[in-house]
Amino acid sequence: MKKLLFIAFISQFILSCSPTKNALITPISKVEVSEKSVSEMPKKRPKNIILLIGDGMGLSQVTASYYTQNGKSNFLQFPVVGLHINNPAEDSTIITDSAAGATAFSTGEKSYNAAIGVGVDSLFRKTILEEAEEHNLATGLVATCSVQHATPASFVAHVKKRDNFEEIAEWFLKTEVDLVIGGGIKAFKNRKKDDRDLLNEMEKKGYFVTDWTKQDLEKTTFPTDKNCVFMTANEHPLQANQGRDYLPLASQKACEFLKAKNSKGFFIMIEGSQIDWGGHAGNSDYIIGEMLDFDKTIGKVLDFAKADGNTLVIVTADHETGGYALVKGSKMGKVVGSFGDTKPDSKGSLYHTAAFIPVFAFGPGAEQFSGIYQNTDIYKKMKLLFGF
Repeated sequence: MKKLLFIAFISQFILSCSPTKNALITPISKVEVSEKSVSEMPKKRPKNIILLIGDGMGLSQVTASYYTQNGKSNFLQFPVVGLHINNPAEDSTIITDSAAGATAFSTGEKSYNAAIGVGVDSLFRKTILEEAEEHNLATGLVATCSVQHATPASFVAHVKKRDNFEEIAEWFLKTEVDLVIGGGIKAFKNRKKDDRDLLNEMEKKGYFVTDWTKQDLEKTTFPTDKNCVFMTANEHPLQANQGRDYLPLASQKACEFLKAKNSKGFFIMIEGSQIDWGGHAGNSDYIIGEMLDFDKTIGKVLDFAKADGNTLVIVTADHETGGYALVKGSKMGKVVGSFGDTKPDSKGSLYHTAAFIPVFAFGPGAEQFSGIYQNTDIYKKMKLLFGF
């Protein structure tokens, strides 16, 4: 029965990704969301959009989580599956980094590697999170890395280089995000650039600010009359295999909080950040631990969406990391992972690949995410469905 379910999943994946006649010969620079997409939108638009990003998660990483759990994967709950093309704007490479990948999701434009919320001209581009704020929706970010890291940063900040963590941190005071959960205390208050304590400045602005060492997330009630910041580590949180376990609960509570805070709706980006780091390290156990944590998170989010009825859930990745594959010796309940020869960087760690990336969708408007399209179209589809 489990084999039949997996075969059905793969069949659905292949069928939903089938390109139209001209899809593969359309020039990359000319791919757009067509007017046809507008007319085919469902009568019921989503009130809430939850975008989950498994950083570095390709199809092999998803497959590994399926077999490791003996076929009990929350990815199987998605009725719509597609693929996105994730090259950056640079002429010199087709391989994106997390900054350019997330900037494509957040702004609808391809940019150069290391760009955070800016175009190829290094100038400000408004993000989907900022547009949601402008339309009086609630917004949130949850991550298992420092919140100044490339993916979450690309939804709130606008800087030329992803490593400018202290500059990125300052944008959290400029963009009125309703809820932030993740690591990164260091860039907020133990700064080299200046002696500012940005967390203290947030509190003075009326934010509710707390951290993992003071209160357990399960016991914390976020006040809906305030913006809330919950810090989980001085820099990056632990690996899931080393005891980090907040992402599923944090994601559930975040969705409940944002819904209670604003009846008009919300946008939230949730990142399983360290799947990527397992790939960079060439460590299959690290990848699987992060994927199992991410799968639990997907389950919590889907439970929320099903109960709510007005929520679109999108799960994707910015890129694949490590050329990860499941090889001989793998079996149900235990997989053996191998890695490709992807070592172009000076640190000698495995790098990203240029593979197309799966997109999974559930809820009102999910049908918009089938097929093969550019990573920038994820932004465009979300914007259309929100009605911005």
